[in-house]
Amino acid sequence: MNENKDTRRIYLDNNATTPIDPRIMEVMSHCYKENFGNPSSIHWFGQNAKKALDDAREKVAAFINATPSEIIFTSSGTEADNLALLGIAQARKDFSRNKIIISEIEHHAILRTADTLETDGFIIIKAPVNQEGMVDITALEQLVDDKVLLVSIMTANNETGVIQPISRIAELAHSQGALLHTDAVQAAGKIELSIEKMGCDLMSLSAHKIYGPKGIGALYLNKKTTIHPCLYGGSQERGRRAGTENIAHIAAFGKACELCLEEYHERDIINRLRDTMQNRITRAINNAVIHGKNAARIPNTLSIGFPGIDAEALVIHLDLKGIAVSTGAACSSGIIEPSHVLRAMRVPKELLLSTIRISLGRFSTEEELNNACAILISVIEQLKLNSP
Repeated sequence: MNENKDTRRIYLDNNATTPIDPRIMEVMSHCYKENFGNPSSIHWFGQNAKKALDDAREKVAAFINATPSEIIFTSSGTEADNLALLGIAQARKDFSRNKIIISEIEHHAILRTADTLETDGFIIIKAPVNQEGMVDITALEQLVDDKVLLVSIMTANNETGVIQPISRIAELAHSQGALLHTDAVQAAGKIELSIEKMGCDLMSLSAHKIYGPKGIGALYLNKKTTIHPCLYGGSQERGRRAGTENIAHIAAFGKACELCLEEYHERDIINRLRDTMQNRITRAINNAVIHGKNAARIPNTLSIGFPGIDAEALVIHLDLKGIAVSTGAACSSGIIEPSHVLRAMRVPKELLLSTIRISLGRFSTEEELNNACAILISVIEQLKLNSP
């Protein structure tokens, strides 16, 4: 009975995390059995692990059109973000450049790291976004000057899916001698990521958003850029991040990147499914609001508000019927305050606590989405009837 119930559950929260692809699980299993050696050891077991490490580094580098030596493995996307901001700040702490620019809609891994740097004497400036969730380029032009050390703008927002013009932002930063970091954790696997085209100096990635395991991330660091380590110990990762490498998870990360490149066509399929779902919901619920509708978005994400409906109640009712969605970023669960992303977009007050996020993935099917739409529409109609 329980088994049948589980098979009916529909997972639509892939921006929070993705299920591990069975092909990636096989790589992890093999590493746990065969590549358990320490890659810093000179014997056969260590060198066997070292080869798995090098192979994975090449695959992650190829994923973003970088070179292997520019990839630093971390424990997560959060650590990669921390290393990017703290590492660059510490490496250039003469305060000849004392400004760091981020956007109002960054992930908390960036926002809270910036708060720490502010207590350390740096001036943190938050670039505004427009009502579609796009960074205001005109405002950013006025903010970037020769005192800016680093600009950090996410590639795609984890709540709305809105994609930022990173190549244009890179031009602005570089025109004043500043570096550009982008948190590409949510964009990875959903749009093309090319260091050459984007022009960024640092980029954060995470495996568990592209069907790999949790607990492994990476930071791309341009070979011309120096960084101060945040962890001290051995000389792993070319002295930029100490600690014995997690070979099984790193190999899995490499395989995840390889699969994303090989199966790029799935982005078009997911985009079609997302748009079909969006159209069906908005036709049935005519006052529904799509956040970022007129901006470029990653193909899997749908941020949608239902005026008069409590988002938390909606998520709970859907979960009881086997549908998993989110009210926003998983990292912010338990926080009653409205989404900082939606507030920055100047979303009307009545929608701030009435918005859910639906995020599709590699394993989403048309049948599942048809069922999810029917259930969602039914639940909302019921909640409207019960609403005072």
